[in-house]
Amino acid sequence: MAKQKSAVNRILIIQLVIMIIIMLIVTTFVSYTTRNNSLDHLATVTEDRAQIVSNYVDNAEKTLTAYSRASQIIDLLKDPSSTVNKKVAQKYTEEFSKDIPFLEGIYASEWNTHVLTHTNSKIVGMTTRTDPALLQQLQDAMLAAGSGVYDTGIIISPASGKQIVSMYKAVYDDNGTTPIGLVGIGIFTDGLIANLNELNTRELANSQYSMVDVDTHKIIFHTNQYMIQQETDNEQILAVCDQIVANRGGSNDDVNTGNFEYTENDKKYIASYSYIKKHNWLLMINDTKNDVYKMAYSMRIFLSLFGLLLIGLIAVFHFINKKQEAVNKKLSSQIVKTEKTKQSLTTAMFKDILTDANNRVSFSMDAEKLESIPDNCYYFIFVNISEFSQINSMYGNDAGDQVLLSTVDALRRVFQNGTIYRTGSDEFVIVVPSDDTTNAYNNIINSVNTAHAILLSPHETPAGQVTAEYKIAVAKKSEGINASIISSLKDLTERNGNAVFGQVQYLDLDAQAF
Repeated sequence: MAKQKSAVNRILIIQLVIMIIIMLIVTTFVSYTTRNNSLDHLATVTEDRAQIVSNYVDNAEKTLTAYSRASQIIDLLKDPSSTVNKKVAQKYTEEFSKDIPFLEGIYASEWNTHVLTHTNSKIVGMTTRTDPALLQQLQDAMLAAGSGVYDTGIIISPASGKQIVSMYKAVYDDNGTTPIGLVGIGIFTDGLIANLNELNTRELANSQYSMVDVDTHKIIFHTNQYMIQQETDNEQILAVCDQIVANRGGSNDDVNTGNFEYTENDKKYIASYSYIKKHNWLLMINDTKNDVYKMAYSMRIFLSLFGLLLIGLIAVFHFINKKQEAVNKKLSSQIVKTEKTKQSLTTAMFKDILTDANNRVSFSMDAEKLESIPDNCYYFIFVNISEFSQINSMYGNDAGDQVLLSTVDALRRVFQNGTIYRTGSDEFVIVVPSDDTTNAYNNIINSVNTAHAILLSPHETPAGQVTAEYKIAVAKKSEGINASIISSLKDLTERNGNAVFGQVQYLDLDAQAF
């Protein structure tokens, strides 16, 4: 009996040791994975915020470009001495300004920066560049930008003392060669900060944003405005800037994103960065190391406690119904696996996993089962996404998947009595049973036009709105149905190209067979 107890104790000790080792391995692995996930999440957030910054500046550029092309502004710059032109331009400027959120001011001036019209009428008549060197510097920068916008970046406005996005654009004569004046705009960054803060997650509630010019190392965006235009002395930031400059024109995009750790005021921080190539800015989001790895630390504590509790339970219930429990677990596991395997095989064979539409195999089998019904027929609507590979290349596979999903969703809403099949990577077939009457034909064509109108609307994707073109064709057949219908419809769309709204390509396969 003593030997039997000793053997049982040894087994229990071995199990406890194994459980402790497993607990340590699992805890280390989960902690490592969670830390990497936290960094990946921070990188994703940083890239999203970089896109927001870029979009904010792009919108300001588009606003200034639209303003520069207004006839009221062009007429004024052609004849700046005209009192009528000044009044018309000032009225237009004031009305135009009302539609621009977070606007500090927008104006037009002569080439020597003598202001002709401004959001604030009190500034009209002033000359903003009296220093010849500064004037020449501004003129050279606008000329270098050509027909584009000269973006000076985010600066502290000398007028309001607040952070603004500042930019200028030269306006040329009718020949497009000689500048006749310029336009300028200042947009407060309050809107940008609001957009960034709206997207703050609970995990990054205490994060801070900053941005530096990669070439000059000057801080151009910071929560503390006193840091603006100061050169950063952070060695890690300087190293990242140098790396980006060294790779400029190269193919290594890995240097454009990343993260680094640094210590400030005895606190450890993690900064994630994303390079905004168009403006040569480096956007960073930094937070304390404890905040970034909060989930990893919590998981480590939880797993440790859980492991200790599990070890205790093993010690207490080691001998309680061990064999029966093992048998039950195996039996239950086998039942679940069998059921899951059955479901997986069924789904893999007949369903498209992404869109939940029937697949090509399902179509081939179903097509052979469609029976001929007197005075009735089947309509086959073929929908193909044009240049779908370019959508994946331009916007990413996640955006492409969303286009597929929204396409199927639109088709389901329109053809509620039809069966949808995904017969290719970017093509779908809808089978609709109907009667062989003119009214039924008109209903089908109207439904196709309705679906086409919905599909032409921009698709909402993780990469933003994506517009897609479609190839669409309709065929009618009542007997001798098989999978070759797809080839006939595809040939029809390949010959005729993208669908034109209101002009449905139609093929009467019964008439062709006759």
